[in-house]
Amino acid sequence: MASNAFSTSGKILVVPIVSTANLPQLAVDILISSLGLERVAILSEQAQYLIPVAGMLDNNAPGITTPLELFSKPSGFAEYALVQQRSPVMQACKLEFIQSFVKYATEGGFSSILFLTGLDLSNRPDSHMITPAYFLPTSSSTPVPPLTEKLSSMIPPFMPPGSPHPFSSSPSSEPFKLPSSGLTVPLLREMSGNASAPASATILQYVLEGDNREDAVMMATIVARAIGITEEFAWKEPSSWRQGLFGAPHDQTLFG
Repeated sequence: MASNAFSTSGKILVVPIVSTANLPQLAVDILISSLGLERVAILSEQAQYLIPVAGMLDNNAPGITTPLELFSKPSGFAEYALVQQRSPVMQACKLEFIQSFVKYATEGGFSSILFLTGLDLSNRPDSHMITPAYFLPTSSSTPVPPLTEKLSSMIPPFMPPGSPHPFSSSPSSEPFKLPSSGLTVPLLREMSGNASAPASATILQYVLEGDNREDAVMMATIVARAIGITEEFAWKEPSSWRQGLFGAPHDQTLFG
């Protein structure tokens, strides 16, 4: 449940979608750690559709992590809030989760929503060799929302200029697909079909499974600029990355 003391009205909501390499979750992890964000809400209504998980908080803080949480500055002065999703949606509950999340995003009074998705690098076409990161607006509406305008100044559009929008009322004969992107397409389609939903856009970044720390910093850098973070900060890896996610380096004495 959301904290009564924290208002989401007017904030940009950043949403990582479980996808290739869990890159979006890593990007949110490093943003939370670097900006000193704190948990301001547990999204229990939406979390009921996720695989149940629990774990330690970062830096051995008291309490436990839950599947779906909201992070921001507790003071409420930050103009953004970040969702962190720690487990995938259960196979039989995908539609219920999508509908519940879109309802939350719509009723929360957010100014806009920024989705994050990792794409399998092996499916990267020749036309996308210029950079690993692209953006996809949820609709082709005018005027262009500020978030989309900001993204367009940093990274290229995923769809070629002038091409029909994949979620328009007159879609092309070929269904729009984003391999290895999890619930990205159905979630964006649900958003585009809801007239009350806030404007949204998606950062798509090609990635391979492995040590994706540098990829996470790249995505997090784009996010920070897109949502208007102007404060100076240094990238700080969460302690969980060192203690369990990527592990410690091998003892060099093993190699003589």
